[in-house]
Amino acid sequence: MGVKLKELLPKANISLQSLAGKSIAIDAYNTLYQFLAIIRQPNGTPLQDRKGRVTSHLSGLLYRNSNFVEIGIKLIYVFDGTPPARKKVVIKQRIETKAKARVKYKKALAEGKLKKARTYAQATSRIDSYMEQESKKLLSLMGIPWVQAPSEGEAQAAHMSKKKAADFCASQDYDSLLFGAPTLIRNVAITGRRKLPGKSIYVNVSPEVVELRKAIDELGISYEQLIDIGLLIGTDYNLGGVKGVGPKTALKLIKKHGTLDEVLAVIADSQLSIELEKVKDIFLHPKVTNNYTLEWSTPQAEKIVDFLCKEHDFSEGRVRRAIDKMERGLMDKKTMTTLDGFFK
Repeated sequence: MGVKLKELLPKANISLQSLAGKSIAIDAYNTLYQFLAIIRQPNGTPLQDRKGRVTSHLSGLLYRNSNFVEIGIKLIYVFDGTPPARKKVVIKQRIETKAKARVKYKKALAEGKLKKARTYAQATSRIDSYMEQESKKLLSLMGIPWVQAPSEGEAQAAHMSKKKAADFCASQDYDSLLFGAPTLIRNVAITGRRKLPGKSIYVNVSPEVVELRKAIDELGISYEQLIDIGLLIGTDYNLGGVKGVGPKTALKLIKKHGTLDEVLAVIADSQLSIELEKVKDIFLHPKVTNNYTLEWSTPQAEKIVDFLCKEHDFSEGRVRRAIDKMERGLMDKKTMTTLDGFFK
C-alpha cells in the first residue's frame, strides 16, 4: 500500500541509461510482487513449470536484471525480515483483499471474461516462502548481492543509501522517504511499455526520482514534519490516518500548527497522539543492520541454465541470451574501467 504522498512530492523522470555505474538498494518484496502481478498469461494465470510451480518471479529477475547488468547498473536486493507488530492489521487486510480477488478471478474466468480475469488475478499475487528462497538462489547465481533485513526491506534499503552503501533506494512506495532515503527511484522494475490496469491503453513508463532534500525544501517543511504528514494521511502502521485528512490538508495543517501533537490537539484526541508517536518511532528508529557484504560477480552460466531450464522448464535459448547480455555488460564495464585507468 504505502503512504499516499504522490501528489505532494516533486518528481523527475530519468532514463535507465543514466543510472549506469550506480548502485541501487531495491525493495525485493515490492519488486517480486510487481513481477508476479505483471508476468502472466492472457487469462491471468502466472507462468508455471510442469510441476505447477509459479515461475513469474524468476522470469522477472532474470530478464529485467539482465537489462540492468548490461547497462552497468549494480542492484542490491533487500528482503523483508519480521514486520513490526503494528503492521499486522495491514497484512490481515491484504490477505482478505487477495481472497476476495481470487473469488472474482474465478468467476470472471468461468464467464469467459479474460480481461477482467487477468485484472483480478494480478490482485491475488502473493510471495510464498519457496519463491523467496528461489529468488535469493537465482540472484546469487547471477552474481547480484542480496541483503536480509531484520525487519522492513524499505527501511534497510533507505539505511544503506544513507550510509552510502548504495547510491539510491528503489521502491514503488514512498515509505522509503519517511525512513530517510536521500533519493528514491520508482518504476525501476517496470520501466518500458506497460498496459494501464483495466484499459486497452499502453504507456511508456520511465524511472522516476524523488529527492528527499528537494522535496522538503519545496514543501517548506522538515524531514520530521514529512513523517507527520504521512501519519496524518495513513501508513502501513496506522491505516486510514486521521479521518477526513488527505495529503494537501495534512500539509496545510502541519505548516500551520508545526507539529503532529499540535494538529491532533485541534482535530483529534490525546490518545491518538500517543499512538501516532509510537508509529513515528518506527520511521525514525527502524530495525536495520550493518552486517552484510556487497559483492558483484560474473554470472554462473551453467548453474543458471541447470536451475531455470532443467528444474523450471525455461527456454534454454532465451536464458543463454539473457546471460550473454549480462556478460557483455560486465565485459564492457571492465574494459571501460581499464581505459579510465589508462587515460588518468
